[in-house]
Amino acid sequence: MTATASSAPEIEAVRRKAASSSFYSAMRMMPKAEREAMYAIYAFCRAVDDIADDGIGTRAERHRALDAWRKDVAGLCAGGAPGKAAFLADVVAHYRPRLEDFLAVIDGMEMDVVADIVAPNLATLDLYCDRVASAVGRLSIKVFGMEEGPGFALAHHLGRALQLANILRDLDEDAAIHRLYLPREFLAEAGVSIGEPLDALADPAVDKACRDVARLAHGHYEEAGRILAAKPKGNLRAPRLMGGVYSEILRKMEAVGWAPPRPRVHIAKAQLAAIVLRHGLRA
Repeated sequence: MTATASSAPEIEAVRRKAASSSFYSAMRMMPKAEREAMYAIYAFCRAVDDIADDGIGTRAERHRALDAWRKDVAGLCAGGAPGKAAFLADVVAHYRPRLEDFLAVIDGMEMDVVADIVAPNLATLDLYCDRVASAVGRLSIKVFGMEEGPGFALAHHLGRALQLANILRDLDEDAAIHRLYLPREFLAEAGVSIGEPLDALADPAVDKACRDVARLAHGHYEEAGRILAAKPKGNLRAPRLMGGVYSEILRKMEAVGWAPPRPRVHIAKAQLAAIVLRHGLRA
């Protein structure tokens, strides 16, 4: 990576923000060039995610901001003017990530801009997870040095597992901005009325719907585990660690449940260190 790219302010901001996170621990396992590439990819994801989540501007203005990112990443990947995406130049030159995956991430963020997502059906939830998480995985496997077959399969399952765990952890934060990502099929089966997100989450029966989502996540973790167990080509320490951390977060959430009031689950530093050690020593 060039000095200019690795010191871009977007990447420096990500490095500071992630310094105490499991993401940072995973990135530390990677050689410097690959680590800087992952910081750049994450910086891109944070930039477009902030447009969807920070609530600044009208929906039309945020739509135009996402369109500007589409134009810039398309220009970068075509060898033209990169605009705001200039900090991704080394990533594109060295690892050849697909334009369609950058665009899929933006499309996922736009799903939150078009309208607040409240109790999507299962198909829509799966599409959302593919765009905001599995597409990030498809970008990342290029940096991990994986072949597209097993790499894209891992991105499919691990991305969905991580995103579903995030959804379950962030229920109350999302509801505060009028979003509820629990699928309407599971809410209906649990007998939870679909209306205001905060009202739905106040119903103790929401615990059943959340456990159904957790079951989906476990299924994806199991598939991801099978792919990793086959030892495909590539540096697999980072995805192993991310899977290990978030599966433990999921386990902790299941132990306390999702009936209100819900404590926010965290991984203690000592426990994170143990997970890092376990996965950092694996090939």
